Amino acid sequence: MPLNTLATRHARYRPDHTAVVFEGQRFTHREFNERINRLANALRGLGLHRGDKVAVVLDNSLELLEVYQAVAKTGMVVVPLSPLLRGDGLVTLLNDADSAAVITMKRMVEHFDAVRDRIDIDPGRYILTDDPDSPGYRNYNELTSTVSSDEPPWVEVTDDDPYNIIYSSGTTGQPKGIVHTHYIRMAYCTGFAASYRIKPESVILHSGSLVFNGAFLTLMPAFYVGATYVLMPGFDVRKMIDLMAAEKVTHVMVVPSQIIALLAEPDFNEENLPHLEMICSVGAPLHLEHKEDLARKLPNRFYELYGLTEGFVTVLDRDDFPAKPGSVGVPPPLYEMRIVGDDGTELPPGEVGEIVGRGPITMPGYYKRPDLTAEAIKEGWLHSGDLGYVDEDGFLFLVDRKKDLIISGGVNVYPRDIEEIVIQHPGVTDVAVFGVPDDRWGETPVAAVRLDPELASNPDEVREWVNERVDARFQKLHEVLVLDEFPLSVAGKTLRRVIRDNYLEG
Repeated sequence: MPLNTLATRHARYRPDHTAVVFEGQRFTHREFNERINRLANALRGLGLHRGDKVAVVLDNSLELLEVYQAVAKTGMVVVPLSPLLRGDGLVTLLNDADSAAVITMKRMVEHFDAVRDRIDIDPGRYILTDDPDSPGYRNYNELTSTVSSDEPPWVEVTDDDPYNIIYSSGTTGQPKGIVHTHYIRMAYCTGFAASYRIKPESVILHSGSLVFNGAFLTLMPAFYVGATYVLMPGFDVRKMIDLMAAEKVTHVMVVPSQIIALLAEPDFNEENLPHLEMICSVGAPLHLEHKEDLARKLPNRFYELYGLTEGFVTVLDRDDFPAKPGSVGVPPPLYEMRIVGDDGTELPPGEVGEIVGRGPITMPGYYKRPDLTAEAIKEGWLHSGDLGYVDEDGFLFLVDRKKDLIISGGVNVYPRDIEEIVIQHPGVTDVAVFGVPDDRWGETPVAAVRLDPELASNPDEVREWVNERVDARFQKLHEVLVLDEFPLSVAGKTLRRVIRDNYLEG
């Protein structure tokens, strides 16, 4: 069941159904398949073959969608990289992935020109999507306009062939190349289509970065069933709501920071968005306060996914949310989960331990790093590095990342427990709690917050309010730090480590 058959299939059997909408442009499955074929034939014309790595450093665009399908048809491997990369980071990841070509955009030219002599890519395989006049770069449109739109020569692709290498965000250490095979991505197609009730008539909107693995949670089901995929260049809360209403969007996948922005808009409600069937939170835990607000505005639509790019997930279904609002759900069919102690033994319900799991999307390993693979996957179980517990019904409740744990006076303090209290303050719109060194206790908690200036302006008042409500001395905040914006990764995750480092640097 290789991915290389999907676009061709929909072009034949659903030729006139809208496949892609982007910036006012609309393409049927037949039209978009022709664009995919042109790119596939152009890449072959550059001497690229099955197994070659094609890196992309692109903002959300039609070209990025085309690359994702063209590599499937040719047996090549796509390496999506963040447009925030610069200098050594760009060089390291391109070379680590053994990139044979790179497709990028005009605004990245200065950053590539600064390091091209250190990147092991043939000079003739640098491609720009949006500038015909940059010396030393091939033009995407010229390459694809001069080749056939017929199907490229058939390439036999097996389940075990790699489809992509996705580099981790690097928020917990050195980025690592996570390999996903055609089999894994087909499991994304079928499994998440079922979990999210996605069907051929669905209309899926995506406003986050397409190089973030969370995008594939709805992108692959859209590939699979032939649904309509509405792509935005980036997140804009007003444009997103208007587009959801205009296109009768049924499914959206968002990160918590986007949900917070949506909730602040008065027309983000059931009356204005009657066709919406799913809004799923991914990427980081969503605070209970925001979950409940979302459920009031758009009842029976909220899903939450907890997961690792390396290959394990749980899903909180919309029908389970009312009974288990603090949970992140259960493993989908064909997945298994355990909560284990430091010695690896499985813990009973209610006891906090490390979350480990396995299933059809578990990676074969990190690219060229068997040592790191052996640390992450032990006896077939993927170790998450996250702490949680299950209740008597088997539903998973997140506690925190092991590396974010604060140890104060010898007691384990979980930042998320404190965050759930801070966010209840009427003037706090977002929060991130982290530990800082303390001469007496070892570590003590600090909260970075974003405030609504009409409801709160004094960080000391917020700190006192929180400290009156926490359960124990060691949860009391040492300080409240007010920020206008939180630093975010390309995936939209709050970079708690960056906030902490900036705080310690003064």
